[in-house]
Amino acid sequence: LGVCTEMAFCYPDTVVPHPAALAYLKLSFWVYVLNHSKDLPQTIHWEHPGLDYIDTGFHSFQRNQETIVSLEMPLVQEITTTLREWFNIWKQLYSGQTEKFRQVTSMMYDLMERRSQLLSGTLPHDELKDLKQEVTMKIDFGNKMLELCLVVRDENGNILDPDKTSVISLFEAHRKATHDITELIREETFQNQSEYSRLSRLASAPTHSLFIWVRNFVCKIGEEAELFMALYDQHEQKIISENYLFRWASTGLPKEIDMLHNLKVVFTDLGNKDLNREKICLVCQIVRVGRMDLKEANVKKLTQGLRRPLGVSAMDITDILKGKAESDEDKHHFIPFQQVAAENDFLHSLIHKAIAAKEVHHKGQGLWVSMKLLSGDLKQIRKDHPHLVDRNTVVARKMGFPEIIMPGDVRNDIYVTLVQGEFDKQNKTTQKNVEVTMCVCDEYGSVIPVRAGDRPVTRYQSVVYYQLRQQRWMETVKVAIPIEDVHKTHLRFTFKHRSSGDSKDKSEKIFAMAYVKLMKLDGTTLRDGEHDLILYKVQRVNNCVSACASFRSSSGSHLVCSRDSFQISTLVCSTKLTQNVDLLGLLKWRSNVGFLNENLRKLMKVDGGEIVKFLQDTLDAMFSIMMEFSDIDTYDKLVFDALIFVIGLIADRKFQHFNAVLEAYIKQHFSATLAYKKLLSVLTGYVHTASQGLECEPLKRVFKVLEYVFKFIVRSRCLFSQYVPLCLMESGTTRCSARVWTDPPLPLSPTAECRAILLPMMTTMLKELIERSEEEQDSIELLSNLLEVLYRPNVGNTYENIQDIMDKLLRTVNRMVIILGRDHQLIVSTPHLICFDFLMETFIMFKDLIGKNVYPVDWLVMSMVQNRVFLRAINQYAETLNKMFLNSSSFELQLWNNYFHLAVAFLTQDTLQLENFSNAKRTAILFKYGDIRGTVAASIRDMWYNLGQNKFRFIPSLVGPILEMTLVPETELRKSTIPIFFDMMQCEFQFQGNFRMFEDEIIKRLDHEVEGGRGDEQYKMLFEKIILEHCRKYTTLAKLGESFVALVTGLLERLLDYRNVMNDEKQAYNMSCTVNLLNFYKEIDREEMYIRYLYKLRDLHLSSENYTEAAYTLLLHAKLLKVTCGMCRGACVWVGGFMWEEAIHLCKELSVQYETEIFHYELLSQTLQRQAKFYENIMKVLRLTPEFFAVGYYGQGFPTFLRNKVFIYRGKEYERREDFELQLMMQFPNAEKMKTTSPPGVDLRSGPGQCILPLHFPVHLRDRAHLPPPPSDG
Repeated sequence: LGVCTEMAFCYPDTVVPHPAALAYLKLSFWVYVLNHSKDLPQTIHWEHPGLDYIDTGFHSFQRNQETIVSLEMPLVQEITTTLREWFNIWKQLYSGQTEKFRQVTSMMYDLMERRSQLLSGTLPHDELKDLKQEVTMKIDFGNKMLELCLVVRDENGNILDPDKTSVISLFEAHRKATHDITELIREETFQNQSEYSRLSRLASAPTHSLFIWVRNFVCKIGEEAELFMALYDQHEQKIISENYLFRWASTGLPKEIDMLHNLKVVFTDLGNKDLNREKICLVCQIVRVGRMDLKEANVKKLTQGLRRPLGVSAMDITDILKGKAESDEDKHHFIPFQQVAAENDFLHSLIHKAIAAKEVHHKGQGLWVSMKLLSGDLKQIRKDHPHLVDRNTVVARKMGFPEIIMPGDVRNDIYVTLVQGEFDKQNKTTQKNVEVTMCVCDEYGSVIPVRAGDRPVTRYQSVVYYQLRQQRWMETVKVAIPIEDVHKTHLRFTFKHRSSGDSKDKSEKIFAMAYVKLMKLDGTTLRDGEHDLILYKVQRVNNCVSACASFRSSSGSHLVCSRDSFQISTLVCSTKLTQNVDLLGLLKWRSNVGFLNENLRKLMKVDGGEIVKFLQDTLDAMFSIMMEFSDIDTYDKLVFDALIFVIGLIADRKFQHFNAVLEAYIKQHFSATLAYKKLLSVLTGYVHTASQGLECEPLKRVFKVLEYVFKFIVRSRCLFSQYVPLCLMESGTTRCSARVWTDPPLPLSPTAECRAILLPMMTTMLKELIERSEEEQDSIELLSNLLEVLYRPNVGNTYENIQDIMDKLLRTVNRMVIILGRDHQLIVSTPHLICFDFLMETFIMFKDLIGKNVYPVDWLVMSMVQNRVFLRAINQYAETLNKMFLNSSSFELQLWNNYFHLAVAFLTQDTLQLENFSNAKRTAILFKYGDIRGTVAASIRDMWYNLGQNKFRFIPSLVGPILEMTLVPETELRKSTIPIFFDMMQCEFQFQGNFRMFEDEIIKRLDHEVEGGRGDEQYKMLFEKIILEHCRKYTTLAKLGESFVALVTGLLERLLDYRNVMNDEKQAYNMSCTVNLLNFYKEIDREEMYIRYLYKLRDLHLSSENYTEAAYTLLLHAKLLKVTCGMCRGACVWVGGFMWEEAIHLCKELSVQYETEIFHYELLSQTLQRQAKFYENIMKVLRLTPEFFAVGYYGQGFPTFLRNKVFIYRGKEYERREDFELQLMMQFPNAEKMKTTSPPGVDLRSGPGQCILPLHFPVHLRDRAHLPPPPSDG
């Protein structure tokens, strides 16, 4: 914080803190003493003003102890931990992975912003829930992308506690989380495809949406304004979408300041036909709200609140919708504003002029918007683009049905458009300024709020045009009312003259009224299209409500405005209200069952376009008829024929895009469990009729849609099977049992009494099925459900139930896991053998599961839970081994050997190597589970010491696993387990008089383990210290032990150098280091390891095209062999190095062997021919003579394999000494080049610096074969 913080919390018997400490405390933190007592600790609440990243929590002080409980919600803590973990990876991404770096940067900024929102505490509950879901999804996505561990959560987004969750539930949560994240990544990848793929996706998607973000509106008005934005079809000259209304204040900002930079709308339900319209525009009609004439100055005496036309902005967006032009939320488009020429210009007519105008004199006035075309319906785009379409984004639907109406998409919108009117001036000298007010009223005349843009209103007032007889508004209002209230609802229109003067305007009365009912007497909705309404005179304004009620009963007794006319148009977009009488008859079949035959026949004459709008309700009605009359077949054929007719409509090319709707209905909404019987009955009847040679026209129609008929049959049968479990019980499957056991609504619930009856039967059945490898998936499901139920906290005592499962199924499941497709015959005779077989099977299964990595790498929680289970089981089995299989009479070598191998494999598995995890993940694992490795290592050590005289039987087979365990980079573990090596040495020494087997094995395994990445300098020091300490306690082992330790530490030093050099990118000294190591193996007489590194050196030379040196290397191996294959290979390699003299020398040796020893004359012939070729090459082929250099490395600053040694290098052809020395010094920039050729002294050799002595080494070509070996020391 930059401020020194000191404080003292005083108890009654302590001194008062210094005032300076209180000052520091005040500067840094606010501290609230929440309670204080003489005997109880104080609880302190820490806060820091203005800094939200300081940890806040309850600090409970009790003398020298402190307990901190965070006050932050868990999700905020998770975000903080995640950001810290991502930050370290984010820095590493900067250098090479630019795209991923940018992605992580964006996600980190998003998480920080969301964290601030969570800390603000101002979000309502529903927004907080959505924000939590968004945050957890982003965290999980980022963890997967960065290859971090998977976080499993419950349905509320909270991290699951493995201690409080059953293993089965935890596994299912992991599987679900993996599936969800994989789907999310797939969708992200799908969205980030190329432009061509994006256009293809837009073309193939059935539904599209257009996102609009209003950035700014610039216009000199001086009054408030209402802006109505919509999509407009230029060819049809009509608006095709709902209006998006936003209000602009006279100050030049949004009226609601919270909407600044947040004016976003998405126009949905756009189909491919809409995108392919000839010309489609984004239009915005601007209506000012204020006085009649802007030029009038005396504001106080003028009428306010009048809605007057101001202008229009229009932009052609056809290319954007068709994907031909760029659509990006970051690109701003300017839409010029065209003001009305006179305030009597109709806004609707002005739209056409604005679109047709080639140039608009906007004077910088207009709209700034961003737009982006999105594919998918509203649910999909909210999921794919949460940063664009959030809860604050207004949704404007298309005025009309989308091309596909999915089941469950309930809509009941009625759009009313004030089209035009003509009004006589009557007794006035000028034409009227007519304002139309529309209300939605119930049967009693009470007003129902309607939606006219952004929020519900009780009435809608039209724009006022000044002194016109014929007025054309073309203003649309959306009426959204409950379906059950439509039949008693009507629209009421009142007409009033508005004056510019306030006093005169108040005296104006409503002069006419009109109304229209939304539903006809036959139950159908008001037809779509234009309607001419009758205007009735209104004498007094107070009579308006009562007059409307009397009009509905007897309209003839009221005066009609014969000289006035008024026209509206309506559009019904409802999935529940139809305008077709025949379809309505079927949908309401229960109200008049006597006409059911007639209604079913009439359905097959209804227009297909009307049926697909009500597809779900139509199908529901037909199947409900089947279910209602399941005992009789009176209506079966008619319902079947009607179903075939409806399915046939969807099969037609005109409605083929509704195939997905029908599929969704079958899978998600269809629920007629007995329909399969009816459908099969009618279908088989038709087939029987046709088989007799009789004409059967319906069967022809059936064959066209047979696929969906059988889908209905199969789905119905499946539903029937799920809800009638006894049927499945009779068929002998386990699926029913699984459902009975876990489904509370069913009669059989998992109570103690029920378990006592069901569980023995189920376990017996499972045992038989698993052993026969039948119904494996259902058996696994049932066993999982059993364990899940028994884990629940409210099921009572389950000890006997679990014991029953263990007795019958544990060995059976073990065997199934082990054999997995292999035949296995188990012999069981005595209890001792039963236990032996069980332990052998379990050890094999556990080791197999650990080695296979059953769970994905990122399922860390699941792996740790598995490890905890394994640990408990291994410890339990260790006790059994000590009790039953330790005595000499009952000792089982293979069983103990399997135990040690299993325990070591468990300890060294990747999921327990905490040093490979980030700090945050390592801390979390230690806090939750501890370091399991220490516990297992202690158990292995104890079990080893329990072996007693049987230890020798495990040498040398157990040396490798113990070595692998001791190499785990955990200091305390190494200290506790390295002494096992001394015990092995001592044990073998007692039996053999030496420990040669142990020594050979540890040298061989050390080479393998260190090369694989295990071991470090600390291990070498610990090994040396611990083994020497133990050896020096025994005089018989002191000298041998010291020699052994020197041997192992020397090998470890060289192996560590070799590993470091081979992993270095430069690889400048890999040959020198390899030579150093193979010479060491030669010195200690380990021929197998020596030969292994000879071939490693050979490969290094060949990769560097050093053919001469590679040949000399092979010759070293050839000298160890009795046969001549090594010489032959050496001769071949020398050819590549132009060393023909050496090749001739080998050929002569081979010739003697072929001729006098093995008598292989064919090989002799080939060898002599090759020898002749070498002589010819000497005479004819020009050879370049390389230079040789001797280089000495002096000083302790060099690696051990170079330190105080001299090497001879063969330079490149015609390479100068200066170039060689320059390249040499670049490899050691801190080294000093010696200027004398005299041998260095002891001070220089033992000093900490680096000194290089390069010398020219003259070698004649004829002498190259007789070069001495490079000296090991200067």
